[in-house]
Amino acid sequence: MTETTRRSWNGRKAGPKGAKQAPAGTRFGAWLARPLASFHLIVTIATLLTVLGLVMVLSASSVESYTVGGSAYSLFIQQAMFAGIGCVLFYLALRIPLKRLRQWSFPVFAISMLALVLVLIPGIGSEVQGARRWFVLGPISVQPSEIIKVTLVVWGAHLLASRRSEHASLKDILVPLVPAGLLVCLLVILQPNLSTTIALGIVLAALLWFGGLPVRLFITIAVSGVIAAAVLALSAGYRSDRMRAFFNPGDDPQGIGYQARQALYSLADGGIWGRGLGQSRAKWSYLPNSHNDFIFAIIGEELGFLGCALVLGLFALFVYTGLRIAGRSVDPFLRLLVATATTWITAQALINIGYVVGLLPVTGLQLPLVSAGGSSLAITLFMFGVIANAARHEPEAVSALHAGQDGRFSRLLRLPKPEVYSPAKAESARARSAAKSAQRPRRPDPRRQVLPGRRQPPEPQRRRSPESRGTSSLRATRAWEPNYPMPHARERGRSR
Repeated sequence: MTETTRRSWNGRKAGPKGAKQAPAGTRFGAWLARPLASFHLIVTIATLLTVLGLVMVLSASSVESYTVGGSAYSLFIQQAMFAGIGCVLFYLALRIPLKRLRQWSFPVFAISMLALVLVLIPGIGSEVQGARRWFVLGPISVQPSEIIKVTLVVWGAHLLASRRSEHASLKDILVPLVPAGLLVCLLVILQPNLSTTIALGIVLAALLWFGGLPVRLFITIAVSGVIAAAVLALSAGYRSDRMRAFFNPGDDPQGIGYQARQALYSLADGGIWGRGLGQSRAKWSYLPNSHNDFIFAIIGEELGFLGCALVLGLFALFVYTGLRIAGRSVDPFLRLLVATATTWITAQALINIGYVVGLLPVTGLQLPLVSAGGSSLAITLFMFGVIANAARHEPEAVSALHAGQDGRFSRLLRLPKPEVYSPAKAESARARSAAKSAQRPRRPDPRRQVLPGRRQPPEPQRRRSPESRGTSSLRATRAWEPNYPMPHARERGRSR
């Protein structure tokens, strides 16, 4: 037996004498180089955040649940039920083909916008604490404003990917995305719900940024959005009270500033190691909404600085993984979709943590996958499933999966093989669609009808600018008739 092939006592191969093991960073880098590393990272992050959220919701809501209903598990059972629904949605998002996702993007977005209108009608939408935001269906309550976030991300990514591949003009890029986004924000403000409006504004800004909007125009739109948010924050009574409490926290410590003050006390009480799981003092009716908006304070109190660092580390890893997936994707639709979804989820988490630690005014945005909230949990898990589906469409992942390197997790879930994105096939599909459109008979124009015996005047030819080429016809720019897959702009430029 040679030195390089000798085996240790447990049967595994051992290296030569004196050989050093590879450092942990090198091993982690080698693992990241695997084709399905991004997919496994997204699944792991979603699982860890969901499990942590269920544990902390049980701990933070037990006292309030027992006081209201006589059971310490009522809110936890509801959250666990929505977590189960979210797992089903996560699995469906993994199996849905990208072609179907793009084809259904506009119809589902239109339905979710209709739901935003219906929830404002008395008798249909339920009003809780002066806000009309929910549909109550037996034991389940659904919040349409959470659904509209996902539908706006998917439809906006599809629309911008289609327009950019056609070399559309700036007007075609902004319309109809910006008017539709502003209409959605208006409907959410009428509920009223400023926190979700801010999240929708972040989604719209991320779509425009990653969609290639010029920097000067983007800065103008961003500044206008910040000014509009400031005006809305100072317009209503409760919102202006929150702003006043943020800039003058000592004016009303037992009134409007009570919640933010108790959150800081809860964080300070945790220290480095925390008081222990389930040992929070603030949840005994000292910190309102401790299981929802301010659950990060309970994490800091029970798990200490290390628990807070764990949450921040998971979201930082999510940012890295999401941008890695977006950078490796060759489909422009997936690039826009994953980058926008990553920005939205991360920004919402940072805003929630920011107002808990006192860096931002209280807005009411939840901590994704951690805070109590059924609709938010289920919809966010669906978005994580879409991102995981995009991770399986990375070029290296597609090659590995088609070569039979599925892995145990993919074989267990029986996930379908991802589609191979080809710019050449996309160009031919677009050419066939254009040929079918050209073969359709045109309706005669009654204004151009002539009497018998007279010659038909020639139709005037309209000149089109290079920027509007491919987008001037209504059929070429309608967002509800997608042509999939869409060629990347650079590949389309080379083919010409």
